[in-house]
Amino acid sequence: MALWKVTCLEGEFPGMWQRWYQHQSVGIGWPPQDGWHLDGSTKDTHGWTVARNAMKAMQPGDRIVVALRGHRVGRIGQVTALEVEDAKWNPLVRKSKDYPHGEMGRRILVRWDLTSGPDNRDMVVQLPEGTRLTPGELRPTIGRVKSISESDLLEAMNDSANWVGLLTHFDYERALSGYIAAYPHRLEDGFLTHPNERVRERIFSDRTRSDVLLEDREGRPVVVECKQGSPTVANIAQLRSYMAHLKKETGIASRGILVHGGSRKLGPEVAKDASLLPTVEIVQYELTVGFSACS
Repeated sequence: MALWKVTCLEGEFPGMWQRWYQHQSVGIGWPPQDGWHLDGSTKDTHGWTVARNAMKAMQPGDRIVVALRGHRVGRIGQVTALEVEDAKWNPLVRKSKDYPHGEMGRRILVRWDLTSGPDNRDMVVQLPEGTRLTPGELRPTIGRVKSISESDLLEAMNDSANWVGLLTHFDYERALSGYIAAYPHRLEDGFLTHPNERVRERIFSDRTRSDVLLEDREGRPVVVECKQGSPTVANIAQLRSYMAHLKKETGIASRGILVHGGSRKLGPEVAKDASLLPTVEIVQYELTVGFSACS
């Protein structure tokens, strides 16, 4: 029983992972109407050749993991049937001016394993370092996974500390910094907006700018930096530079908090670097939006 990876082009086709989940299938492109044929003579590119060979090698009973941008995965599913032949083209993306034959029409039917990973389909899994697919496995649309075992993958998927929102690509860093500036106590009880400085985007002497400047209950400045994805060592260095600028300009040592939308479990390199002086506190946020009918 082979383990395969299929990339979901959520960036190009927003909502595609939800559609795969609902239809219990994954989709592969290359419309036969444009000359891409599974059997016989065909247009020939490296990407199509790799995908074509993979679809021919896949068997019912094999396992598929859905890969998303940023070392994230959706679910693991078991292949129940392959409807990838030219005559079975059934696009998951409707026909349009840009896609006259639709897209994602070669369907691989799956039964999702709903016991592994988040129980909320709006959440996905941020794979930790050491349990990530290799660049060679990530590059093609579809391919075998050999670098990690399915058991290791499932272990990472079942760790709730690795669960993140699907929309980490959504650009709400600016909205998040505005929210923290308006409701600083939600970040930590006792936080206030800084009384003598601009709350947002403090511009330092080198023209760099911080996201939010607050004050804690002891009156110490707090520099807050917001990031959409998982924190990196470079993010920590960026925040420390703001802290250093603020100390140079005001003579007061500040706290630094990095707010991010990645998983709660930090990579060992990031955790170690954050613990060095001056320490950087790292906090995960979650975005929740509700809708109500108006009358």
